[in-house]
Amino acid sequence: MIPRIHKRGSETIGLIRYLYGPGTREEHTDPHLVAAFDPLTPDPGRDPRATYKQLQRLLDQPVNALPAGRRPKKHVWHLSVRASPEDPILSDDDWAAIARRMVAATGIAPDGDDDACRWAAVRHADDHIHIVATLVRDDGRRPRLHNEARRAQAEARLVEADYDLRRITPGDGTAAKRPTSAERHKAERRGRQRTPREELREAVRRSVAGAAGEEEFFERLAAAGLLVRRRIAPSGDTLGYTVALPGDRNGKGEPVFYSGSKLAPDLSLPRIRERWTRNPDDPTQQSSLPPTTGPASARRHATSAAWQALLVVDQGDDGVIAAQIAATGELLDALAQTSAAHTRHELQAAATVFERASRSHVRASRGHDHALRRAARDLVHSGPALGRGEDGATTAMAIDMLFFLITAAAHWHSRKQHAQQAEAAHRAAAHLRAAYPAAADRSMALLHQQGSRLAPSWQHHHATAVRQALPELADRILTEPGWPALAATLHEARTTGHDPAALLTRAAARRELDTAEHVSDVLVWRLRRMAGLPADTRNSQGRRTDGTFAVPAPGHSAQIGTRPPNSSPRRR
Repeated sequence: MIPRIHKRGSETIGLIRYLYGPGTREEHTDPHLVAAFDPLTPDPGRDPRATYKQLQRLLDQPVNALPAGRRPKKHVWHLSVRASPEDPILSDDDWAAIARRMVAATGIAPDGDDDACRWAAVRHADDHIHIVATLVRDDGRRPRLHNEARRAQAEARLVEADYDLRRITPGDGTAAKRPTSAERHKAERRGRQRTPREELREAVRRSVAGAAGEEEFFERLAAAGLLVRRRIAPSGDTLGYTVALPGDRNGKGEPVFYSGSKLAPDLSLPRIRERWTRNPDDPTQQSSLPPTTGPASARRHATSAAWQALLVVDQGDDGVIAAQIAATGELLDALAQTSAAHTRHELQAAATVFERASRSHVRASRGHDHALRRAARDLVHSGPALGRGEDGATTAMAIDMLFFLITAAAHWHSRKQHAQQAEAAHRAAAHLRAAYPAAADRSMALLHQQGSRLAPSWQHHHATAVRQALPELADRILTEPGWPALAATLHEARTTGHDPAALLTRAAARRELDTAEHVSDVLVWRLRRMAGLPADTRNSQGRRTDGTFAVPAPGHSAQIGTRPPNSSPRRR
């Protein structure tokens, strides 16, 4: 159940006419009164003798009783209360009880207060009511409405429990501002799926992802096709900015501009500048390093940065964790805008949803998120990935690690009782889970083929290593569809000089392994990252990704020139 307090007005009669009228698109049906401050209040919807003017005079009487100089200019208070689409249709009696609870909770008409404000609740649809009140009490005083929006939300949570309705996660005031009904209707009239406010928010968010400074940020805004205005101080410094879509015009034909703070709390220029804060204790931030070259290399860098951030989210203090989570949003944005077509939709959905999880009342300690922001910058500057070969495989590797990082962020938000942020992080993780098969299927299929061609003695050897390193998970791993791919990876790691059992122990030292849907897949990507193996096995034929020569791919090494343990060399 969603209560919403609208802007205060100055004309009671205008709001009454709207509530009892047909609506802007003929959506109002059977408008009628369900409750009011006085049971004898006339209802223009059901009583043919009652008029809008009668209802207006009754509600405005305490206002008009005041001397002209003491009357508030904005005296009309308006609250709508809407049920969720999946909720059952409530009766008029139910809505009447809910209306009384809302006016009591907000301070309009506290229980037992005979001199409270006058109000009326109108129902013109199955799923919601509107409450109109005038902000002068019968005793001539003004009501105490401090934090009435928050109190309405708290009461709505109680109503949901009492009426067995869908539970809405409580907010904390850090969410981006929702589009107004006027903005939504304008978008619908023009056949747009999203409002300009939503499109601008996403465009600005993508433009700031990994940006190294203010000028680069504004250059990206212009490159995205946005109209940009800067607010310049007499000194020449930029104080703020506004953006508009070229095709979004008002009634006068002028572009409709939005400031960054109107798009989201963390998109104001001062808050964006905080992202460029340097950490003096980190020597890597003191020099300007060239970006990683190539999409695959950038994705490996992103995977490593996400791994380090995961350690911080597990063990760091709250301010540093908040910075890592905020920068994770930038990394997701960068990965989404540089991904191939077959993964882009789910990754963009993950980035859009995670935006809500990137903000809370815990102030981020900026400067500690350099690695993630640098990884986002490398992704943007390395260009779009092709979606196949090493590009596609390293995308799968990055998605796999980001899944665990975002899951850890969800757990942290849950511990802090950040309900909306935790829910958003879980939804983002679900989108990553959906994106993973599209990125990983081809590479995992090749690894599966190579692992299936390993000699039985090698398969037994690697299974023994799994049982020794991961005794509690071994039975599960060895029966998963991805086991042959893991066996191939263990074999390739061994042929490049690594101890497979030691790698397995290190790779499984993270608690997040227990949340994996397929443990063998997770281990494949972790081992290949830790051992420096190419993400796509077709790259194993020439060089490793660090530039050194690699041995033949494991599928071939099992057949050519590599002996299984305890076997004799073949005679030529």
